[in-house]
Amino acid sequence: MMQGKKILLGVTGSIAAYKSLLLVRLLVKEGAEVKVIITPSAKDFVTPLSLATLSKHPVLSDLFEENTWANHVELGRWADLMLIAPLSCNTLAKMAQGICDNLLMATYLSATCPVVTAPAMDEDMWKHPSTQANLARIQEYGNRVIQVERGELASGLYGDGRMAEPGTILDYIKTVIGQKQDLVGKRALVTAGPTYEAIDPVRFIGNHSSGKMGIAIAWELARRGAQVDLVLGPSSLTADYQGVSVHKVTSAEEMYNTSLGIFPAVNIAVMSAAVADFRPVTPAGEKIKKKEDKLILELTRTKDILLALGQQKKQQVLVGFALETTGERAYALDKLKTKNADLIVLNSLNDAGAGFGYDTNKVTIFDRQGGETAYERKPKQQVAADIVDRIVNIMYA
Repeated sequence: MMQGKKILLGVTGSIAAYKSLLLVRLLVKEGAEVKVIITPSAKDFVTPLSLATLSKHPVLSDLFEENTWANHVELGRWADLMLIAPLSCNTLAKMAQGICDNLLMATYLSATCPVVTAPAMDEDMWKHPSTQANLARIQEYGNRVIQVERGELASGLYGDGRMAEPGTILDYIKTVIGQKQDLVGKRALVTAGPTYEAIDPVRFIGNHSSGKMGIAIAWELARRGAQVDLVLGPSSLTADYQGVSVHKVTSAEEMYNTSLGIFPAVNIAVMSAAVADFRPVTPAGEKIKKKEDKLILELTRTKDILLALGQQKKQQVLVGFALETTGERAYALDKLKTKNADLIVLNSLNDAGAGFGYDTNKVTIFDRQGGETAYERKPKQQVAADIVDRIVNIMYA
């Protein structure tokens, strides 16, 4: 897949720049031709000589160097794919604003090929509203962002912000290079995130869902040509991708009404949201005061969105999710039948690195023909690709 492909790698000033050496080696080993542009600050973390040796091409840094001009327009048109890894917070801001003050930025602004980025920064920088706004903006421009990983950071803290590992980046690039457009002309509905059921104006019943899995599925569907309506519960994540229309909701009732309103017009529906099963019968109009030792809440079931869609579906492909702690397989099979779904994606809270909040997931997919396929733990973006592959197989069977 990578044989003969032309990859333009941009390396920016980040401690994660050392991973670019491993990345170049992997790309060259796969048969790709790699050229590297390095920012001046990146030279403090990795040497041009090392990158030049591994890529077998001179490393470029300045627009004007030794009385020659590095033609950024030619570079931007040469590549089959431009990869910026690591993407520092500073370069991210420049990309969002179109600031052209070095060779990398001049080339990025001239590039006619797909652009993939792998951010790397400390957790507080990653979560800052300006960083998240910049990420949303560059994705609006059509750039792809590989999700950061969680782990030990250069600051000594533990959290989100680590650049994805070179092997993960390579796998991601392969999906872009071999990008399928098998859902052009199709429309999809995806639900993601939790729902919050009000107890009073301050408190609610909810869960720990982040929305990462559903957002990854929405992105994968859009990447392959579908127009996607994403019904997103309360989440700190953004999903401003080209081809994705976001409908923000809070409660299960709102998610139910929005989903049923959209469903008749779609070809695909993926119900990945962690919808609350119960809500208070009568939420208090004012904050409940702490007067008694006990508070008794009367709860009632929320509306079953997957069941309602299963009862209404005609030619659509309907996918449900099951997150369990016990009796996982039996519950998933029962859900497949009773909800009239085409696929049920099961993940268990007993599996390490799976479930709420993680950047990875480990799933088993059940289908109506009795098939049962277990997948290894992998990044949620790759899990999303597996799920969409199964959807496509059903649509074109």
